[in-house]
Amino acid sequence: MTTFDSDHAAALHRELHAHLPSDPALRVKTLESLAVERGIVAPETIDAWIEAFSDHIGPKRGAAVVARAWTDSGFRGRLLENAAEAIKDFDFQGSATGHLKAVENTDDQHHLVVCTLCSCYPFSILGMSPAWYKSAEYRARAVREPRKVLEEFGVLLPDNIGVRVWDSTAELRYLVIPQRPAGTEDWDESRLAAIVTRNSMIGTHRDLTTEPA
Repeated sequence: MTTFDSDHAAALHRELHAHLPSDPALRVKTLESLAVERGIVAPETIDAWIEAFSDHIGPKRGAAVVARAWTDSGFRGRLLENAAEAIKDFDFQGSATGHLKAVENTDDQHHLVVCTLCSCYPFSILGMSPAWYKSAEYRARAVREPRKVLEEFGVLLPDNIGVRVWDSTAELRYLVIPQRPAGTEDWDESRLAAIVTRNSMIGTHRDLTTEPA
C-alpha cells in the first residue's frame, strides 16, 4: 500500500519551486516569447541587445572614466573627491550615479563592492549588473568572507593586502578604480580603456593584463 509522507512531499515542492524563475522573470520571458512568436522581434536581436548593454555599452563608460583617472592626475583627484561631479566630464551622470563614490585599489588595499539589501548598482557607467551580483549568496558572503569570495573569482590576495567591502545603497553607489598595469605608461586613454574589465570596477578582478578585455 502506498504511503504519503507530507514532510517529504513538502520538501519536493520547495525543491521544485526553488528552480523556478521569479514572477517578474516569468513575465519578461512570456512577453519575449509572444514578441518572437508574432514576428515583432527576432530572438537574435534580443540576445544582441542584452549582450550590448551588459558587456559593452555600460562597462565601456566606466572603463573610459578609469582610463582618464590613470592618465590625468587632476581628474583622478576630482574623481576621488566627488565622483558624481567628475563623471559629468563625460556626460555619464544619471539617477544611478547621483551619489557615486570612487575608491582606489593600491599595493596594500583592495576594494570590493556589494549591495547587501538588493542590487543597487551604477548602471549608467557599468551597464546592467551581472546575475551573480544580484544573487543572495554573493550579497551575503561578500560581507562575511570577502577573501573566500575573491578566491572564487580567481583573486588570491596575500595577507599584507587588506580588503574593504563597500555596501551600495539607493543613495550611494561605488566605482572601484583598479591599479594601472605596468608597461602601459605610454598608452593613450582609448588603449587603456580597452583593458579595463567590468569586474575590476566592482572589485572581483584585481590584476589587469595588457591584453584587451
